[in-house]
Order: sequence, then C-alpha cells, then structure tokens
Amino acid sequence: MDHSRAPVLEALQEFRRRGDVVFGPPGHKQGRGTDPRVAEVLGLDVFRSDVLTLNGLDDRRQSQGLLEQAQALMADAVGAEHAFFSTCGSSLSVKTAMLSVAGPGEKLLLSRNAHKAVIAAVIINGVEPIWVHPKFDTARHLAHPPEPDDVRQQLHEHPDAKGMLLITPTDWGTCADIRGVADACHAVDVPLIVDEAWGAHLPFHPDLPTWGMDADADLVVTSVHKMGGAIEQSSVFHLQHDRVAPEALKQREDLLGTTSASSLVYGALDGWRRQMVEHGRDLLDTALHRAKRIRGVLQELPGLRVMDGEVINEGLTAEFDPMKIVIDVRDLGVSGMQATEWLRTHCHVDMGGSDTCRISASITHADNEETEKVLVEALRTLVESADSIERQPQVHLPGPGVLELEQAVLPREAFFAPTEQVSADSAVGRIAAEMISPYPPGVPVVAPGEVITEDVLDFLHSGVAHGFLITDAADPSLQTLRVMERH
Repeated sequence: MDHSRAPVLEALQEFRRRGDVVFGPPGHKQGRGTDPRVAEVLGLDVFRSDVLTLNGLDDRRQSQGLLEQAQALMADAVGAEHAFFSTCGSSLSVKTAMLSVAGPGEKLLLSRNAHKAVIAAVIINGVEPIWVHPKFDTARHLAHPPEPDDVRQQLHEHPDAKGMLLITPTDWGTCADIRGVADACHAVDVPLIVDEAWGAHLPFHPDLPTWGMDADADLVVTSVHKMGGAIEQSSVFHLQHDRVAPEALKQREDLLGTTSASSLVYGALDGWRRQMVEHGRDLLDTALHRAKRIRGVLQELPGLRVMDGEVINEGLTAEFDPMKIVIDVRDLGVSGMQATEWLRTHCHVDMGGSDTCRISASITHADNEETEKVLVEALRTLVESADSIERQPQVHLPGPGVLELEQAVLPREAFFAPTEQVSADSAVGRIAAEMISPYPPGVPVVAPGEVITEDVLDFLHSGVAHGFLITDAADPSLQTLRVMERH
C-alpha cells in the first residue's frame, strides 16, 4: 500500500483549498464565529480544520471512502487484518471491545488491575467478570500483569467464559506474556482482547515489547494520544482472525460511539500512521537511546530507585517498556504524589504518572535534548530539595491479597440496586454500590458488588489523609460509603 498517502489529511487540505461555505455543523463555521479570545489560545487553524466527514470531507454516500482508506492503511502498517478509528478515547473503545465478545449476563475474564473504564464497562455491558488477579510485587508495591497459567486456570474453572481482556503494558510499563495468554484462550477457542492503551508505538521498533497483533491477540485497543503522535481521544481498534466479527465490532462501536466524529482526530491518526511507517524506526531509535541515557543518569542520584529490566530477571513480568522512566521516590521521604506536585510547582515539570510510591515520565519520539535536560535537572533538584518537602501522614500500604475482595454481587446489579450511605465503620462487611478509585492511576480499589473490608478501608483512609484524590465515590472524603441496602 502507498503509505505516503494520508487520505483524511489530503481531503482536509482540499476542503480548505476549495473554500467551501458550510451551512451545517459545526456552528463556528470553520472559525468565522470563533471568539478571538478563544482563537488566541487554541489557534484559528484548529477551527478551520474542524469539519464533518459527511458533506464536508466526503459526500453523503461516502463514495470517496476516505475513512476506509485511512483505516486500511493503519491496518497494513501494524500487521492487522482490520483497523477502526475511534474519536472517543480508549475508555469507550474498551467498552466496545468487551461488548463485542460478551453480552449481558455472559462471563468475561478480566485483569483485576484494570482502569476504572473497564469496571465501568462491566457495569454498562452487564457482563459477569471473572477476575484474574495480577502478579503482586511486594517490594515495589506494584501490580504486574497476570500470567498465562492464571488465565488458563480461570478458563478451566469457567468453561462458559466468552474470552479474556488483558491490560498490557500497565501504567508503569510492565508487560504481559501476550502470546502465552493468547495460546491459553485459543486452546478453548475464545478471543483475547488486549487493552494496549499505552502501546501504540510498539509495532514500529523491534527493541520495544511485543505488539499484541504479533503475539496473536484477536482484538487490540490502542490510545494513540498516549505514546503516539495523535491528539487526545485518538483511539484505534486492531482486529485479526475470525473470533470477533468485524461487522459485530463495527455495530457495537456505532452503538456507543459519537455520530459527530472529529476530523481533527481522524486526521491526526492518519498523519501519525504515515509518520511512523516512513520515519518511525529512526525516531523511536533516538527515543530509546534517550530513555537509556536518562535512566543511567537518574540511577546515580541518591534516593531514586529507577525501575529497569530487573523486573524481567526477577520473573515478575514478561517484558518492560524502556520508554517508561519509572522512579520509586520513597527513599526521599516523600510519596510520588508529593514529588509530582513539587516538580510542577517549583520546576514547571509535569510528570506522566504518580502514586504512593513512585513517579513516571513517558519518553516519546517527540522528546529532544532540551526536554531531556529539563527532566534530569528537575529530578536532580527534587533530590537536593527533598528534605524541605513537608512530610504527610504515611499511607498504610496493603499486603498481598488484601486488595482481592470477594465479589458477592455482579457489579451492574450492585451499582443499580437500592443503596444507602453509611458511615465508614458501618460499611465493613457490606457490599459496595460504587467504585472507589484513587486517582492516579485510576484503578478501583473497591468495585461495585465487592465486600468492603477493614484492611481496605484502613488503606483508603490513610491515603485520603495523605492526599489521595477520590473522583468517583459519592463522598470523596470516604467518611461515608455507598452500599447496597440490606434486604
């Protein structure tokens, strides 16, 4: 295929060349009605390129097939049989993918260290989750992806399960043995979905972890805005084999997706694919060397523990994405959340992720010598200034197994059941009717339908005192919790 082409971008360029006058959405009319104060911040070209696909970039019958061409080029670029663009982010794409494999009341294996978007999908779709618990790293207080044997065991215990959703890479760059999990699923002829939101770059360099399509996954969801070069909300479904019908996936996406898809997202996805095919190997090669260089410098700074390939050597994970600079800061006497806020306030550096123990920086093809220098110097300053950071109450980190709560009721049933708001003390032993997800990273500690324990509440309360942001609970202070009414 001709990867020098970018059908969506070319159509957008032609639209602007023609100077079409539009009498339909969007109402700003390609920027003519945009408040100059808005244009000053966002740029007028954003609005000039905000065009409907139908009766704008393409005609009512889609006779030019622009989107289909762009999606076919994407599939060819990454070795998939089909690719579908989504403008609603992978939070919605993963819901679509799950609904394409299992319907209401049917069983689906899920990694329990999933983002809240996956738990939301369980509630919306009405599937029965069969949790596959991650491999817990006690020293780092970190959940790595589950292993093939764990998946195989759950498939044996639940022969009516319709498939598996695997999250890899994690937010912290640790990766599953995708092929091993795919083999376990395919041995009983069920599909493997991979939520590879952090892996859009993986197909384009051999020194990166294994790409889901290459490892025989059936359906892979990527967030191209995370590690790729597209704008926020850019997501792609990649599909192969015949365990998930492409027409079923397309219909499920149509059910959940927007009817006002953004040409900005489509154009960015189209252009990123072209860039990666033409220059990706060289760009990522430079980025990999940069990440290695940064990691080497940081490893020499006192108080920082930089995660590297040792997690593979210790048998904790199959692969590790070296583009993720993951740094345990506990030896500085601060949490990752405190370190992140300090770096933003004092160095104007925004880290990619943080939790109780660590911070992370994502290195991509967009980084250069200047950003490398800024990151290293900011972290050097953090080390030198750590003693001046006010100490917060310690988080009571739970041990292995504490977060593996009993699923007493299906999440959908609990979420929509009659509920009551009770004091935290009274909530012990009760069935949760809400998600409780410390953010970041946004993995629910408590999901609807799970039995609340004293140990989990102790962890959460100590986290709130330390500065956890609880975005989804009815009472973010967690002084009260939403639980199912007793019958």
